[in-house]
Amino acid sequence: MSRREKAAARLAAVQALYQMDVASKGLNEIFAEFESFWMGQNVEGDQYEKGDAALFRDIVQGVVDDQRAIDRITDAALSEKWPLKRIEAVMRAVLRAGTYELRSRTEIPARVVITEYVDVAAAFLASDETGMINAVLDHLARDLRAAEFSASA
Repeated sequence: MSRREKAAARLAAVQALYQMDVASKGLNEIFAEFESFWMGQNVEGDQYEKGDAALFRDIVQGVVDDQRAIDRITDAALSEKWPLKRIEAVMRAVLRAGTYELRSRTEIPARVVITEYVDVAAAFLASDETGMINAVLDHLARDLRAAEFSASA
């Protein structure tokens, strides 16, 4: 798959996780909706990229399967004053997806994961919030994949 298709899959995964969080949609409903009506489709005049469906499914399923552990790890990286449950739903979705990939998709370099999710965040959030996403994912990456960072230090 191309970089654009992977980026589109990550963007769709964040949108799907957001919908699951705020609208309480189920996993099968989300898969059907995104794969049939969003990914690669023209919606209200906007052409959506055809994403890597396997990557999309892996991220969404992985977050759902490991959400408690992902939330616990992410909460530890956030300020005590701003636990995961208090931050905006889009930010939560970005952090959950990014944390999942940092934990479970170790074949993808940590810096690539961080960059991809900062780019996704920039599509929805202000620059200070995008900066927070970058800082939290960087902190998590240095904990979860310390070897990747010590070799280049």
